[in-house]
Amino acid sequence: MSAGLFGLLDDVAAIAKLAAASIDDVGAAAGRATTKAAGVVIDDTAVTPQYVHGLAADRELPIVKQIAIGSIRNKLLIILPAALLLSEFLPDLIPVILMAGGTFLAYEGAHKVWHMLAHDEDHDTPVAEVGPEAEKAMIAGAVRTDLILSAEIMVIALADIDDDASFWSKLAILVVVAFVITIAVYGVVALIVKMDDVGLNLAQRKAAFVQKVGRGLVAGMPKLLSFISIVGTVAMLWVGGHILLVNVADSHGDGLDLWNAPYDWVHGIEHDIKHAIHGFFGSVLAWLANTGISAVIGLVVGLVVVAVVRVLPFGGDKDPIEQYDVDESAEA
Repeated sequence: MSAGLFGLLDDVAAIAKLAAASIDDVGAAAGRATTKAAGVVIDDTAVTPQYVHGLAADRELPIVKQIAIGSIRNKLLIILPAALLLSEFLPDLIPVILMAGGTFLAYEGAHKVWHMLAHDEDHDTPVAEVGPEAEKAMIAGAVRTDLILSAEIMVIALADIDDDASFWSKLAILVVVAFVITIAVYGVVALIVKMDDVGLNLAQRKAAFVQKVGRGLVAGMPKLLSFISIVGTVAMLWVGGHILLVNVADSHGDGLDLWNAPYDWVHGIEHDIKHAIHGFFGSVLAWLANTGISAVIGLVVGLVVVAVVRVLPFGGDKDPIEQYDVDESAEA
């Protein structure tokens, strides 16, 4: 009787170890997938604050919360099922979708560069107050923008999961990625949009040092937003260019040197740098070379698309991710 009980306990322990190992595998894979999508995450973090910039302070966090809820719905109810179905039944479409997303990212980044060079500041008009209907329109616009960015994040994450992973493993990994990304992005956004309020509160305290910190936060808010915008633009160009570089080669297979040549060339440069400069410093330089070339590729492709879009009847100067016009909604 006791032998049977101990045998059962051993079996339970073995199952528990297997489950723990599976959880570790899911966590590790989710971590890798999230890292690969970091460029789009930076972009998402840079984009979202524009929807609450200039609103009444007591409405900022509720609106961020509503956008975050819409984001998780996008990921779990729309993007995740579509991505898993494609990976199971039409896996050859994944590189094509990735290239489309990479091209869009390159276009988006190049469009921002275009406007920075033109010193366009048309989108900086703040809003003091908006009504309930305008808030709904603002949230809906932000959620639509999030759908595009979240789709890119989830497909990039899916592409980094091992091909031999089971359907349920892929599902678990993508669910973890969806929650981690959403919490990270909108947690940071909430901190950013409330930074000036925290600064104002600290600036009213009696301690001189605390007042200095508060004034520094208030003064640093515009600089932080500008920095995030620049980092987000570079990240879009880098990620978009890298997606195109890798997936153009993957989608055409071996033996087509014309399509593989750009990837092989960049990979060769990266390998030569690592071979010439050993250790951590060499790895960093190799990564910077790959990243820089990918960003240049993204910029070139993006500028070509920008030029094409501008000559189309439905083109123009509107930001490709701008879904909500603040002034019109305020008047509504």
